[in-house]
Amino acid sequence: SHPLLCPPGIKCGGVLSAPSGNFSSPNFPGLYPYETECTWLIVVAEDSSVLLSFSHFELEYHDTCAYDYLQVYNGAARDQGNLLGTFCGHSPPPPFSSAWHVMAVVFRSDRHVAKHGFAAAYKKDACGGQLTGLSGEITSPRYPESYPNDAECRWSIGGAGGGGPLTLVFADFQMEGGQGCGFDYVALFDGPTVTAPRLGRYCGSTRPPRTISSTPHLLIIFKSDFNIGGRGFKAHFYSAGECQEVFTTIKGNFSSPQYPNFYPNNLNCQWSIQLPPGYRIKVFFLDMELEGRSSLTGGCDYDHLSAFDGGTENGSLLGQWCGRESLAPFTSHSNRLLLVLHTDRNMAKRGFSISYVGVVPMNVSCTRTDFHIQIPVQSLAQLERNRIYLGSPSCAAQVVGRNFKIHTRFDTCGTESQRRNNTSVIVSTLYIDFSVGDQEDIHQYEVQCEPKRKEASVTLIAGPDPSRLSQAENLVDAQQWEGEAIDAREIKSQDTSDIVFISICILAGLLMVIAVVGLVLL
Repeated sequence: SHPLLCPPGIKCGGVLSAPSGNFSSPNFPGLYPYETECTWLIVVAEDSSVLLSFSHFELEYHDTCAYDYLQVYNGAARDQGNLLGTFCGHSPPPPFSSAWHVMAVVFRSDRHVAKHGFAAAYKKDACGGQLTGLSGEITSPRYPESYPNDAECRWSIGGAGGGGPLTLVFADFQMEGGQGCGFDYVALFDGPTVTAPRLGRYCGSTRPPRTISSTPHLLIIFKSDFNIGGRGFKAHFYSAGECQEVFTTIKGNFSSPQYPNFYPNNLNCQWSIQLPPGYRIKVFFLDMELEGRSSLTGGCDYDHLSAFDGGTENGSLLGQWCGRESLAPFTSHSNRLLLVLHTDRNMAKRGFSISYVGVVPMNVSCTRTDFHIQIPVQSLAQLERNRIYLGSPSCAAQVVGRNFKIHTRFDTCGTESQRRNNTSVIVSTLYIDFSVGDQEDIHQYEVQCEPKRKEASVTLIAGPDPSRLSQAENLVDAQQWEGEAIDAREIKSQDTSDIVFISICILAGLLMVIAVVGLVLL
């Protein structure tokens, strides 16, 4: 840290390494000097956090704090991903608790209008504090070693610009039990103080359920009595909206917190996509810039985005990305997908923007003359049959049993013959219209048949952003078809069409023979 533009003789900034201490703006409680910049770097013992509070605060006011300001960083200064807030005017910043053992404070004044400045105090804090990030981790004292007796800790989460509810998830929990949790316990409150509604009181070795507050504040109290302890607990919190979202719509998009501005450090954000059974999820990267790969390992060891199949971090890892890359789309194997953004303590970047579309479960087959398309009704339960059509609305699906079905000849419904890879194929477009009101939303799939082999395929060709769908992929190969099997009538219709085709060929051959014999006899 270093003082900048500070008038001679004015003490400004420095490294504060004692377990606790005080600092203030130059000349406090007098007026601070013009054109001053000071940086205080607070460093306490590792495995501790810094608790920072302000007893006095008066800076020149501006609605975006463009003139005189104070900035608080969750770690070293100058890394925008660590910035907890920028403050000016007469309203003091809230108390802050750092995510690790380093915190920085920057004060700057311009060449006009001086005020009395600020006074601040800090202390090493191993238990409790004010947590203001979009996400974070909380552990009992000494975790995973046994927690001390006669401890009482309070963590107050929220209050730094996040306006959404908070989600708390316990990863580990083991404490002294007892009827009514009267000895050691964790209590949760739906607000900043104990006067708020209580969300739960927990003890023993059963992990508490996932808890979601109804306000942007959550209070967590940990208390232990004079004997019998346990391992304690580890919990993660997320600010809903920017850092944790669940999507159930057929398509959607989302981005890293504060995108396209730099994302915060110390994040563990989750986006869950949950679609009806049978669906798969195709994901498109619209923009991606995270901290780059490790020069030592070549891996995404710092900041990274991970995708897990099945909706939990226990599912198979579909991919992990970092750096600045142009990425091809990918498709899940199931109807649930979890994306997790992890960022470390420094080097934030712009982040990412993603869109996704649900791949409708369908079975497409063909004969030498016909297309057969089958989609479970439950997959498109909200749609009328005329919203599903091949080529044009006149070729709409029929409802047969529990399926939408389209059975059509190649000379109808907008089908056309093309040559691909020196092979003759029949191609048409299947439209599924999810539009609501004025919001047009029509998904398109190309259905293709190679009549000689009687092999069909289907490819999503228009989803959330058609310009980015150059990497078309066959969606049938790995399709987990969960609908009804093709019924006997349909199989019979395929067999019949083949018999008719062969019969016509034989008849034509006989007529040619008769014609040749007739000519010879004449």
